[in-house]
Amino acid sequence: MAAGRRPARARRRRRAGRAFVGLLVVVGVLAGAVALVVTALQRLEPDLPVVARCTATLDGTAWTLSADQAQHAALFAAVAQRRGLPARAVTIAIATALQESRLENIDYGDRDSIGLFQQRPSQGWGTVEEIMDPVYSVGKFYDGLVKVDRYEDMDVTDAAQAVQRSAFPKAYAQHEVRARAWASGLTGHSPATIACTLPRSDGGDPDAVLARVERDLGDVPTRRFGGDDEPAGVVVDVSGLGDDAARSGWALAAWAVATAQELGTQRVDVADRTWTRESGEWTTNDRGTREAGSVRLDL
Repeated sequence: MAAGRRPARARRRRRAGRAFVGLLVVVGVLAGAVALVVTALQRLEPDLPVVARCTATLDGTAWTLSADQAQHAALFAAVAQRRGLPARAVTIAIATALQESRLENIDYGDRDSIGLFQQRPSQGWGTVEEIMDPVYSVGKFYDGLVKVDRYEDMDVTDAAQAVQRSAFPKAYAQHEVRARAWASGLTGHSPATIACTLPRSDGGDPDAVLARVERDLGDVPTRRFGGDDEPAGVVVDVSGLGDDAARSGWALAAWAVATAQELGTQRVDVADRTWTRESGEWTTNDRGTREAGSVRLDL
């Protein structure tokens, strides 16, 4: 009997082995089919939209703003440069607006407060229409700041409070480091530290760029290029602003990047560096080195 049972056991083992191999084949086929389906779905799935964001890097830390916040910070720096104010004034302005309005030009606030700095028409800051104009608003803030004796040497929160007369005088301090990082980059003291990651754009309008340059920086030399079937753009010369042409150029380049979402700028060239919308980073300029104070904006 023992001898007769051995062949039966062997046959069962062989059948079990063949069944196991068959199961492995089925599992393998199913796994391959699942992989093919996943790959096909991934190809059909659209790319996730790029969220517009800008950063200022200071001491290895990247401080983020939205593209809208960044363009307002850029205006603060440009107006300060035009008026010959130091980077400290820009730091104070940015920190103040971050606290008052999140650095957004809002048309609401406490009582009749409005705008970037939550200035009140009833307190003599101007009309609603004037305060909602960012250039007017930051100009009024700087008018008040320069009247504060030795504001450059004061803590940011104390200087801001001297202008704003806020019910929360210490609240500005929490924004100081972020504001300082942005002010340093936007005034050219920290070159190539302002960068933006932006969605694709069909390009900008040279007339809009020229109008924005004049609005923010005043009457500086500009030149259009391209048009028709050629790529269009603008060259801006700020070598006459301040006593350091190289730093003025970097300040304008940072301004150009920070306003790129608004103006549709595709590329910014300054000195030996380039920022592009495609990469979102500063890299070596493949067109060579530009003259100090000259910045090229490709649209």
